[in-house]
Amino acid sequence: MQKLVINGGIPLDGEMLLHGAKNSALPLLAAALLCRGETVLENCPRLTDVFAACRILTHTGCRCTMKRHTISIQADALTCSEIPEALMQEMRSSIVFLGALLGRTGACQVYYPGGCELGPRPIDLHLEALRRMGAQIVRHEGRLDCTAPKGLHGSIIHLKFPSVGATENVMLAAVLAKGETVLHNAAREPEICDLAAYLRKCGARIRGDGESTIRIEGVSSLMGCVHRIMPDRIAGLTYLSAGAITGGTVKLCGAAGAQMDNVLPVLEQAGCRIDRTKNDIYLHAPRRLRAAVRLRTMPHPGFPTDAQAIIMAVMTLADGVSVFEENIFENRYRHVDGLVQMGAEICVSGRTAVVSGVPALCGAHTAATDLRGGAALVLAGLAAEGTTEVRQIHHIDRGYEEMEQVLSGAGARIRRVLQ
Repeated sequence: MQKLVINGGIPLDGEMLLHGAKNSALPLLAAALLCRGETVLENCPRLTDVFAACRILTHTGCRCTMKRHTISIQADALTCSEIPEALMQEMRSSIVFLGALLGRTGACQVYYPGGCELGPRPIDLHLEALRRMGAQIVRHEGRLDCTAPKGLHGSIIHLKFPSVGATENVMLAAVLAKGETVLHNAAREPEICDLAAYLRKCGARIRGDGESTIRIEGVSSLMGCVHRIMPDRIAGLTYLSAGAITGGTVKLCGAAGAQMDNVLPVLEQAGCRIDRTKNDIYLHAPRRLRAAVRLRTMPHPGFPTDAQAIIMAVMTLADGVSVFEENIFENRYRHVDGLVQMGAEICVSGRTAVVSGVPALCGAHTAATDLRGGAALVLAGLAAEGTTEVRQIHHIDRGYEEMEQVLSGAGARIRRVLQ
């Protein structure tokens, strides 16, 4: 077991390199199952969730190799369409392999996924959509037996909620299906556009990604290609927030500012000056931050749920009162106890959290309970007086590549040690 030890109270000053997006890499790895020939994914982050996805690919018979930040996948000869429960439980995004395997083989067996415990995340939307495309799905004590006896076909699908995972599964199942699929109320996240861009390079016919209606005309086959994964916008926000909470000046290298338009204004409202170039974002924080009046998590292009814990950590040291309303997940305030332990003033009632800024935080021994909550504790530790320890950092390693090294490059005193 490992932990992060942070000596806080030091304003960050320097450059931080942003890695590729976890939430884009995982569906892209699943999409490689659909392609003949070789797929090469560049700018792929070295994360435990990515390694888990590679183990799934290898189990199905793909040849999967990773050198630094490039993954090569050869999926010509699939030998297995069943994903064992142990592999499915390693990450929540494993469910995206359902649409890919069903689209490629017409039959598969998968289990319910694992991942962070953020409250109920039912996959009924996924299953209902795939059934409309001709899939027959039977549940057996956590296992899903999926077949498409007559092959998948296009359909008109209306999602009750713009679920990212359901949108990805429909896209992956539809690209090789017969006829046209029209998906209404689709998720609009940049990662959906990245998946569509890759599939188009492979020969898919997709229109409307980034909008609420996506149209997919099935083709007979896809061929692998070379694709560069988009930057990780949530990790980017995290590192910029590290500069903000410490009162520092940082340069985020390898970022795409346009993909962060729904989160950067929050830091600007807090008093930070942000400048952008084509590939970099500069942040200069004031001596004292201002509180955000009210933040409501919503589907894209609204304020993302993945950013809630990160910005909450920043607001613990802002002048005034900030109000957060979590509308996506029921159990996404688990990081609050750790922040309160460090001296934050936070009151939670149902889906609402009220944060009253305090003059200072103090170091404490804490533990990550999920990916973004763990990142929030690290941010608080960077600004806190004294030493902070964050345990259970396997959660953090799911979405941040060597976080301690990135932050150390901007002057943070943070190290990874064995417990």
